[in-house]
Amino acid sequence: MSKYLTFGELMLRLKSPGRERLLQSAGFEATFGGGEANVAVSLANYGLDAEFLSVFPDNAIGDAAIAELRKFNVATDKIIRTDGRMGIYYLETGANQRPSKVIYDRAYSAFSLFDPNGYDWDKIYKDVKWLHISGITPAISEVAKEASIAAVKEAEKRGITVSIDLNYRKNLWKYGVEAKEVMQQLTLYADIIIANEEDCQKSLGLKCESNVEGGKLNEEDYKKLSDSLLEQYPNVKKVAITLRESKSADINFWAAALNNGTDFIVSKKYEMYDIVDRVGGGDSFAGGLIYGLNELGSDKEALEFAVAASCLKHTLEGDFNRVTIDEVLKLANGDGSGRVQR
Repeated sequence: MSKYLTFGELMLRLKSPGRERLLQSAGFEATFGGGEANVAVSLANYGLDAEFLSVFPDNAIGDAAIAELRKFNVATDKIIRTDGRMGIYYLETGANQRPSKVIYDRAYSAFSLFDPNGYDWDKIYKDVKWLHISGITPAISEVAKEASIAAVKEAEKRGITVSIDLNYRKNLWKYGVEAKEVMQQLTLYADIIIANEEDCQKSLGLKCESNVEGGKLNEEDYKKLSDSLLEQYPNVKKVAITLRESKSADINFWAAALNNGTDFIVSKKYEMYDIVDRVGGGDSFAGGLIYGLNELGSDKEALEFAVAASCLKHTLEGDFNRVTIDEVLKLANGDGSGRVQR
């Protein structure tokens, strides 16, 4: 059992050129992206045996999506092909005080309509040691919610480690169920929780005094928040909370904390100026953390690796984090000069 499986929907990503408004020019930059697929790409980049479970339309766009994942050595043999469409998201990149905007067009996608009974969990979980899923997947539709619940339950039955990124998306919870009803249930099967303060509040109903809108964060508030989560969900072994101080669309300060029930560890802080693309930043943190918890020597090292990996993602266009272990370790160990490497 050595495979790392992520489960969710991959989307066609249509982005306006540069920092233009949507349809300011008559064209889009077309790539692919989606939370759990982004994590799989990170894990594969770090040399782990990463697989992606999803449902793709049986057409040329689905073919292109599979080819893109294979470029990054993500195994795609568990992707189910069926009739339907691929979900889409439109991205307008912000600048200075104008925020980035995402518009989802994923209703009635092949993934959102697929019968939860169509997943063969015995086959899917063959040789799998780790499952990663996010709060985005059960928010997509009623059937995606049922599939998400089945995924974590079946993983627990088989002794597979489950990590969940709470990832609250208010624009997706539209089918008559509140996020808390579902995410509280999913968290009962989690070993590792990844979140920010809004995720904890909106997805689990926990309280946090820090105000993300104000751009200032209090580490003690996050210790209380993560202590509360560990107390309410004794099955959860570790909670990682990302700490983003958003000064503008271009300037963010970035760090994270990890509570393992014994120690509360806070990472170094990175001051990120001139952000290229922050979409996928949280997924790159999740991928880095999963790698670090499995391959590095301590929770502290794992946390620092994850934060550095995510910092580097903010310098790259697209959802996927195209960085190597050596690049992440150099930054985590203090080499953030950006000098030309010759």
